[in-house]
Amino acid sequence: MTPDQIRRVRTSFSLLLPNAKEAAALFYANLFEADPSLRPLFRSNVEQQGVKLMQALGAAVGLLEKPEVLLPVLRQMGARHGGYGVKPEHYGVVGATLLKTLGQGLGDAFDAETRAAWAALYAVVADTMIEAGRPQMAA
Repeated sequence: MTPDQIRRVRTSFSLLLPNAKEAAALFYANLFEADPSLRPLFRSNVEQQGVKLMQALGAAVGLLEKPEVLLPVLRQMGARHGGYGVKPEHYGVVGATLLKTLGQGLGDAFDAETRAAWAALYAVVADTMIEAGRPQMAA
């Protein structure tokens, strides 16, 4: 990611943090509306899952300039998610849902450049997690 993309992601994420709980709830409402078949993959309380989501996003945002730290974490998450039954095609709907939710939560602050920056971040996240999850997905 470019320095400008990193700045945009960090700035927009900081705007979202005061409403993290609501943003997470909106994300899951949007996700299950987009693809109701994903609901059974979430065995824990969705509110608790929302806390985990925001923590994971925060960690990723904090490590954007340290891919040597971020990528191994994403690989571990990808392996776990593959074991939970997450399939490569699920990442597309999750990415679209993330961008939709960010747009809803940030309003005008989610301009085209900020959207592109988040899409670039999510591409790295998804690609890394999919690759790491493939052995578990095949099992």
